[in-house]
Amino acid sequence: MSNLPADYNFPKRQITMGIVAIFAVYGTMAYFVQSLSIARPKMAAELNGMSLYAAAISIPALVGAFATLIYGKLSDLYGRRKMLLIAVSFSLASAIMCASAPTFVFLIAATVVGAFGSGAMMPLVFAAIGDLFPPEKRGKWIGMLNIPVGVCALVGPILGGWFVDNLSWRYLYLIALPLLTVCILTIPVGIPSIVKRDAKPKLDVLGCIVVAIASSTAILGLSFAGTRGWGSPKVLALLGISLLSWIVFLKIESRAKEPIVDPSVLRNRSFLTVSLATLLSFIGQTGLSMYFPMFLQGVQGVSTLQSSYIVIPCSFLMSFIGVPVGFLLSRSKRFKWMYVVGFGLLTADMFAILFLTAKTPLAWSLAVSSIAGIGMGAVPTINTLVVQNAVPKRLMGVAMGAFFFAFSMGMAIAPALLGSAMNSGYEKALAASLPQGLEKIADKKTMAALSDQKVLLNEPARNALRNAFETKGEEGKALYQQTMQAIRDSMQSGIRSVFLLGAIGMLLAFLIICTIPENAIGEIPDKGALKSAAAAAVEPTR
Repeated sequence: MSNLPADYNFPKRQITMGIVAIFAVYGTMAYFVQSLSIARPKMAAELNGMSLYAAAISIPALVGAFATLIYGKLSDLYGRRKMLLIAVSFSLASAIMCASAPTFVFLIAATVVGAFGSGAMMPLVFAAIGDLFPPEKRGKWIGMLNIPVGVCALVGPILGGWFVDNLSWRYLYLIALPLLTVCILTIPVGIPSIVKRDAKPKLDVLGCIVVAIASSTAILGLSFAGTRGWGSPKVLALLGISLLSWIVFLKIESRAKEPIVDPSVLRNRSFLTVSLATLLSFIGQTGLSMYFPMFLQGVQGVSTLQSSYIVIPCSFLMSFIGVPVGFLLSRSKRFKWMYVVGFGLLTADMFAILFLTAKTPLAWSLAVSSIAGIGMGAVPTINTLVVQNAVPKRLMGVAMGAFFFAFSMGMAIAPALLGSAMNSGYEKALAASLPQGLEKIADKKTMAALSDQKVLLNEPARNALRNAFETKGEEGKALYQQTMQAIRDSMQSGIRSVFLLGAIGMLLAFLIICTIPENAIGEIPDKGALKSAAAAAVEPTR
């Protein structure tokens, strides 16, 4: 039996346990995504954090993007096994902290701790599959990873909705603790640890620092742009620093002995096309995942549990469509037409969402959710295979880390842009739609409460506002009804701005993905990279 990792000659028992570990990690991630997405609006309302709703996504995503890049390189140097154990440990600590969060700021901080782990789990899982299986077999296993995701897509939203409506969202984090424990127990047994022979590998510390500056200033600049305007000196300064930092980062990477992003990866056309399209598409996908539940609960007035039934088709179809796609890719080796269909459906769906209103029948919301799931279903599986196919095996960890860095940057940038659009649209619409004479009977505290959309999502806050109005007699009762309608209409206006921005981002992603070159899965077009790979020495630890 060959000792070369390229031969994939691992014992059957290790491969079996490796698959169990991979499915456990990926399934736990899916549980977090599916159960918390539906619960997040009520979590923010309960902890008085609606003004920080977008920050609760963008800040952890920014940290996750940085972690993705670092873990990708470290996994090439020290092996996937060690890095996965560290990542899961961060997630375990975060779940305990989130379950006991006293404030929304603390919840965000606890989520940031988890982002040091969750940000790396997905690329490490896919890289581990690349270690265990040759290219022609990866599609099947990557596609089958959608099975635990599909199960969580069915159970997660209902579980999240039920706990929020009946007990507490905190139980959602406590349930994750035994799942994470299973991950910690199975990773050391099944995940191979393929490391470089170099006894003293050096991490590109300077590159890490510069990319952290470039990423954080970009997110802050985009966040402030929505409230201070694109011409604000602070916004221009932050975006200018970010642009300069990215340029410096690319120069550092071209000279570093162990770059966190290999320059040959950045020059790969397939990698760049997929990464840019993915980043832009997250503007639309985040609009769906973050603000569609808010639209259902706040504008259309359905409960958290009812809204979970509407978003389940999206999650379910997105998950299970990836299974046949994986098998189909393993047979046909062709993927471009799937990209065109998937991104095309998502683009059309995002523009259709713009026409939803408070009076739109829920059946249309259900249809929108279902089409989104079909469109998104094939994309993750194809992305992984295309990126892995574009580079030699020695760069797999770096390439997956770099791709999921773009993935995570999309998750970080999108909430910043969409949150700014939401707040700006809401405030303008509210100022124009509040009933006449309101300021005469409402005190400053009551007027300040109107700027917080939580009155539509949190019953105690809504009751407090109603009581404040009813103390003013019949006129107060009438103004309360008019004011609540104005808040609901304003939320709808703000969310419509979000959906419009998401539709534009998805359209750009569709146009870009249509330009991707198609090389059959299993063919690596970069001959120069292949020669470099042949010269690289690696050693497997099993």
